[in-house]
Amino acid sequence: MSIPFELHIALRYLMARRYSVVSILGVAVGVMALVIALALMTGLQTELRDRILGATAHVFVWKQSGLANYEAEVAEIRKIPHVKGAAPAILGKAMVSSPSGTTFISLKGIDPVLEADVSELEKGVTSGKLADLNTASDEALDGIFLGKDLAQTLAVSVGDRVEVTTPHGTLGPGGMMFRPRPLRVAGIYFMNLYEYDATFGFVSLPVAERLTNRSEPELIELTVDDIDLAPQVASAITATLGPQYITQDWTTMNRSLFEALWLEKMAISITISLIVIVAALNIVGSLVLLVMEKRSDIAILKTMGASSMAVMYVFMLQGLIIGVTGTVVGAATGMTLSWVLDHYRLIRVSGDVYQISYLPFTLLPFDFVIVVLVAVLICFIATIYPSRQAARLKPVEALRYG
Repeated sequence: MSIPFELHIALRYLMARRYSVVSILGVAVGVMALVIALALMTGLQTELRDRILGATAHVFVWKQSGLANYEAEVAEIRKIPHVKGAAPAILGKAMVSSPSGTTFISLKGIDPVLEADVSELEKGVTSGKLADLNTASDEALDGIFLGKDLAQTLAVSVGDRVEVTTPHGTLGPGGMMFRPRPLRVAGIYFMNLYEYDATFGFVSLPVAERLTNRSEPELIELTVDDIDLAPQVASAITATLGPQYITQDWTTMNRSLFEALWLEKMAISITISLIVIVAALNIVGSLVLLVMEKRSDIAILKTMGASSMAVMYVFMLQGLIIGVTGTVVGAATGMTLSWVLDHYRLIRVSGDVYQISYLPFTLLPFDFVIVVLVAVLICFIATIYPSRQAARLKPVEALRYG
């Protein structure tokens, strides 16, 4: 099978020069670094999103007139398209104490039966049962579920007693009194998200009402069948049920976090792209030197009938081969390393700082294709100047000074 003479000459020049290997390695390193960086930022964003949405609902609904009959409200909201689950909740702050320590927590009152429809709390239970939040008798202490890290901080386990104090005290002869209320550790959960495992305590709705001086649930939490549809579902609830329903979805509640992650992803991508650009400049320098060394060869090619465009193609093909080879090697290496680092969880980090225990790597097909195309494009642009210089070379001058 015959190949165009431009490609034949380009390959011959390429094989005869050692600098080609250096140029290929430069492009490969840049592409590999960019692929790994994009996989890291995408994996971090995806992992945080999945863990946050596993611990919390997708849409939050408040009603201005209250939720006195929350069972009917839940049934009504579940009729909205794409709503998969709904459950009431009460949110508050509290201070929890044990013989070993004291810490502040976020207190959440839930319906143990309906909570499984809106969060993965039940799946994360490591000790006890979520149903144990409902006390068996009036004499028994009310139960509370604590996160694994929170339980370790307080040095308590299932069955131990803790004291919970809330800002909602009772009025006494001497004024407002804030007295601790004893609760029994009914269970321990592990959501693998430090913010929840270290700061959240779950109680039943009746207990939360007593602790926060409420007579009804504060809001209704929803999950949807497609997390990307959460904003539309939130708008549909207000449009369908009336303006007295106030909604907020997970995208607005966590907007600052995910915008920061996106901005960091773009900044890292642009920064590491400079490595590819530097490698492309190396291709420019290499081709310029080659043109200077092959002045006589170029003159001979032109005297034998080769057009200026054909000479230009020779050097463009050589630079393009370097760019494509380096891009393929770098992309394949980056994809392989990303998979290995993610699959074996090789890079461990502090969970209390980064909310996760290891760095995840997720390479999206779109990101991968963009990196490959941009790298090849940069390398192709780098070949234009030296190729044009070779095409403009006059045979007479080249043979005279070659």
